Amino acid sequence: MIVLGIESSCDETGIALYDTERGLLSHALYSQIALHAEYGGVVPELASRDHIRRIVPLLEEVFEKVSLKPSDIDAVAYTQGPGLAGALLVGSSVAAGLGFALDKPLIGVHHLEGHLLSPLLAKHPPTFPFVALLVSGGHTQLMKVSGVGQYELLGETLDDAAGEAFDKSAKLLGLPYPGGPEISRLAEKGVPDVFKLPRPMLHSKDLNFSFSGLKTAVLTTVNKQQQPLSGSVRADIARGFVDAIVEVLEAKCAKALRQTRLRQLVVAGGVGANRQLRTALDKMAARRRCRVFYPDIEFCTDNGAMIAFAGAMRIKADPGCVHRTYGFTVRPRWPMEELTAA
Repeated sequence: MIVLGIESSCDETGIALYDTERGLLSHALYSQIALHAEYGGVVPELASRDHIRRIVPLLEEVFEKVSLKPSDIDAVAYTQGPGLAGALLVGSSVAAGLGFALDKPLIGVHHLEGHLLSPLLAKHPPTFPFVALLVSGGHTQLMKVSGVGQYELLGETLDDAAGEAFDKSAKLLGLPYPGGPEISRLAEKGVPDVFKLPRPMLHSKDLNFSFSGLKTAVLTTVNKQQQPLSGSVRADIARGFVDAIVEVLEAKCAKALRQTRLRQLVVAGGVGANRQLRTALDKMAARRRCRVFYPDIEFCTDNGAMIAFAGAMRIKADPGCVHRTYGFTVRPRWPMEELTAA
């Protein structure tokens, strides 16, 4: 079974073809980073318009890579939510149009489920059950994943997501958009503990997170320094910030593994590409004799491969989950608790 995946939830247009027998056949991705950099963040209307421009050429590209025709697919999976409404509408309408024209069934995929399952695309994937840390610009959650659609929320952020804290703190340091990778690179030049920033909820009894206070601490620290900030001071503040957020994420992951008595940790989402976080989690797992699984770097951010794969897994488990109703709706807000087991 060959599934076409379409991702357009925010600022990446992703298209992929996944075969349940041969694996990932091809994928293509266009990032809008350069488009939004001028504004310091994603502009929803511009994002929607760019998806319209990019989606058809990317569709043609993924089929040409493997010499397949659109009629060769068996189903179309598309991101139905959550995300930006206008951006989601682009991918959904294209999926519906293709399905109608080709007489192929459709399946709407939850964007976060795509991220949660993306490490299963790796050469050495985890097996169910596992603990998953979903950490991105919009979400920071710990989940117990027992199977496709079997997700138990263990903890989540009460305010800013980790990726959001990365981007906002980077902006306070005058770093370009997107700030997450920039502040991580700058932190590598900083000296530890020159600026000891708070570790919010590090010792709380639950598995929830809070990062707005850490962002505020960065602002306060920046304002206390002589302006303009020297390169070394910026690097030291960046190091203090990254060390704080990584320590919290590491501690909560360790606690989740203890509470669930599981020995596999999956890390998904854009912040999962962060080198400092990966190093800390690898060391923690080694101490606990556990294993950590990450998606390939190219699949940490939004992409079509994870949507094609999640759709294929859903269809494989429950062939009746697809539909041939080609009117479409999107779900900009879609709680994962509403997902049912496949």
